[in-house]
Amino acid sequence: MKTYVPKQGEIVKEWHVIDAEGQVLGRLAAEVARLLRGKHKPMYTPYLDCGDNVVVVNAAKIRVTGNKATDKMYYRHSGYPGGLRELNYERMMDKHPTRALELAVKGMLPHNRLGRKLATNFRVYAGSDHPHQAQVSGSKD
Repeated sequence: MKTYVPKQGEIVKEWHVIDAEGQVLGRLAAEVARLLRGKHKPMYTPYLDCGDNVVVVNAAKIRVTGNKATDKMYYRHSGYPGGLRELNYERMMDKHPTRALELAVKGMLPHNRLGRKLATNFRVYAGSDHPHQAQVSGSKD
């Protein structure tokens, strides 16, 4: 019995539109990362892009549990001395409502060139409108 390895032409990519309204940030991010990696498919191969395309709408209405709205911090550094900037979850959602979910999902993907390629199959929109209306789950593209 030989091990089956799918070729790039055999991989069928589907589109998933997920409504994030009322869902918990970490649990939704884990599900999106699973769909992007392709772990829900029987032909999953760790080193290939066999995942699907994911569109998340209503990201501004996502929720966190406990005191994370005030206690969860996001950090970035400019590269200069004293250039560390921090933002809590509430301020992040006020300024950039899609970025919290993007950072959560990208942190759950591999930190290499495959992870960067998988991240291009992921789109987040703050409201319910998105330009991917023609994409129906199960269609190729």
